[in-house]
Amino acid sequence: MKKHINILLSGLVVLMFSTSLMAQGDIISAAQFMKMFKTDKNMIVIDASKADSYTKTHIKGAVNIPHKTLYKDTEIEGLIQDPAKLAGIFGSKGVSDSKTIVVYDGGSQKYSSRVYWILKYLGAPNVKILHKDMDQWRKSRVPITKMPTKVKKVTFTPKVNNSIYADMAFVKSGKATVIDARTPEEFNGTSDKSVGHIPGSININYKKVLNAKEAFKSKAEMDKFVAQYKLSADKPIVVYCNTGVIATVIYVALTNVLGWDNVKVYDGAYKEWDAKGNKFETKAGVSAVKKSKSISSDGGC
Repeated sequence: MKKHINILLSGLVVLMFSTSLMAQGDIISAAQFMKMFKTDKNMIVIDASKADSYTKTHIKGAVNIPHKTLYKDTEIEGLIQDPAKLAGIFGSKGVSDSKTIVVYDGGSQKYSSRVYWILKYLGAPNVKILHKDMDQWRKSRVPITKMPTKVKKVTFTPKVNNSIYADMAFVKSGKATVIDARTPEEFNGTSDKSVGHIPGSININYKKVLNAKEAFKSKAEMDKFVAQYKLSADKPIVVYCNTGVIATVIYVALTNVLGWDNVKVYDGAYKEWDAKGNKFETKAGVSAVKKSKSISSDGGC
């Protein structure tokens, strides 16, 4: 009898552990990554950090695709390239939509989340995010190197997923809860780098969905977190920031940790809203006029 109870308890522990992993969706640990690294011959790893960081050290076999290389060269900073252009960039780096794609960055989750979201927008079906926790990397013996990876060009066939993309018209429609992922100062317009926020939006700094080690919070933590803001999976959610970068961190947390499927990113973000002459609100609720076209963000976008 005691033996059966022990077996049952062991099974419950395994089930709980498996459920915990599943709740994280596409977010994987170093240990999970190493299992894939050893067995999945169809895997490609993307280092989304800046080029100078990649040259210092990166995962063996990883290709470097900094998020800024995926944007249009326009007066509105941070707008992603057209799907065909993006597909060409990824393909030139050896990234195909048919591969298992793992993305990581320097540890902040900002750049890995941005590239992850872009890949999901392009319809890549199998994309993962790896936390850069060096302690865990050492324990799991993740191989790192300074040697650049030789790239073989492949074909990336985009199948655009517009369900995770919000344009200005949708933001204005009032159909969604709009989240501003920047700092409270930028949201309130008390920062000299921002005149306020999109009217009707709420402020949730992107760092609030991360723990002290800058890893994504657990499902239990996220359940309590969204309850504080009265967020629900039943109503569409749009997340924005300055240029669309840190907004994707909240997107990843909601879609992967909680499993919500009605979340979009407003790619045009603060920059487009400003450039198109739209009004902003301040802490006092007063509509604000823009101060300068050269305003930049300190929110990590």
